[in-house]
Formats: sequence, structure tokens, C-alpha cells
Amino acid sequence: MFPGSFDPITLGHEDILLRALPLFDEVYVAIGENSQKNSLFPLETRLRWIKEIFKNEAKIHVESFSGLTINFCKEKGANYILRGIRSASDFDYEKTIAHLNKAMLPEVETILILSKPELSSISSTIVREIIRGKGNVEKFVPAAIANEMTI
Repeated sequence: MFPGSFDPITLGHEDILLRALPLFDEVYVAIGENSQKNSLFPLETRLRWIKEIFKNEAKIHVESFSGLTINFCKEKGANYILRGIRSASDFDYEKTIAHLNKAMLPEVETILILSKPELSSISSTIVREIIRGKGNVEKFVPAAIANEMTI
């Protein structure tokens, strides 16, 4: 399970997922509907984008969910949660969430993959700010959707 808001998906997300594919029989890219976040892009758009980017990867399934990630893992029978790490603060945050998830569902392991150095500065938050400022994001998002990144 690779959960996130993917608002929007970035080259960092894409890279983590492609590097993780050899480790798993299948991967669910799970777009969480977070009630505390105001998304820039509609859920349907984010689903479509991710399906387009990975249309040739039969092992990747794209779905949305609401509620706790760990509950969605249980529903789908996922044994692992995949997360990307860009910095020490990401690690601290993900470690806390992994421990809580482990307490709720001990059979699910969290796998952390370090981002490539050249992608470590890219985040959805920063990409959203560039979009809001009418900047060019083609260096930060997958080419298949870069031309759609306007609001």
C-alpha cells in the first residue's frame, strides 16, 4: 500500500513507486481523502492522473479511501505500507505513524524508501505553491500530466 494525497503526484512519488515495484507482487496506490486538507485538485483528477502515469504497470492498482490507512490495508489484505523519506523530519514523522499502525495492526510492516538526492526537495506542498503562483512545474511532476497542472 502506497498511501498519500498525491495532490499532485510528483516525480518523487513516481520514483519511490517505480523503485518499490520489484519488491512486491502488487502495489495499491491509495489516495486518501483527508478531511483536514483542502485539496487543490479533485480526487477524480488525481485518480485519473495516477492511472495514466502507470497505465503500463499491471502490478499497480489505483484506488481512493477514507479513514485510516491501516484500516484500508486490512480491507485490501496489504501486508506493507510504503512511504518515501526526503529528510530527517520525514523520518521522525513516518516512524511515529509506523509505530501507531503497528500497534493497531501488528501484521502490517512499514517500508521506508529514501528519495534520490535530486528529488528530495520536491513535495506536493511546494508544487501546489508553484502552481498557485502560475509557475512551471514540468521539472517536478511526471511528464504525462505536466501540461494539466494549472488551476
